[in-house]
Amino acid sequence: MVEWTGRMRDRLNQPRFHDTYKAKEKLPEPTVCDECGAVFHKGRWQWAERPEGAHTMLCPACARIRDKCPAGFVNLRGSFVAEHRDDILGLVRNVEQREQGEHPIERIMAIEDEDGGLLVTTTEMHLATAIGTAVHHAYHGTLESRHADADNTLHIAWER
Repeated sequence: MVEWTGRMRDRLNQPRFHDTYKAKEKLPEPTVCDECGAVFHKGRWQWAERPEGAHTMLCPACARIRDKCPAGFVNLRGSFVAEHRDDILGLVRNVEQREQGEHPIERIMAIEDEDGGLLVTTTEMHLATAIGTAVHHAYHGTLESRHADADNTLHIAWER
């Protein structure tokens, strides 16, 4: 039988990774992003009117965009991508629009042509997952995901 010591409990409660773009402490409310105008209120970033006397800072999404440091990578590969590029891009943009409407820090950073396919980079892992799932649901094919603990990124690969 294992005896639970304070040290063991401390290790169990530690996160597996550290995201340098998440606030280390609670932000003063309200806080407004200097770049995009998102407002941190009631513990989360949201779209709202800029309150009087709000603190200012860069939100995590704008900071990632400035630093060119994506949290999510979605590789869309295969001849199907080239043949249906516009439809796939429309779906990707619709997913972004839906997610960003509720969560301002969920954004596409870039969409690049890569080896006959597309590479979509995102500011949050959740958006990468949503894009991969939507493309897989709409067009089938193979979907794989890999979370890299070392740099706290998510890599999604879809192929057809």
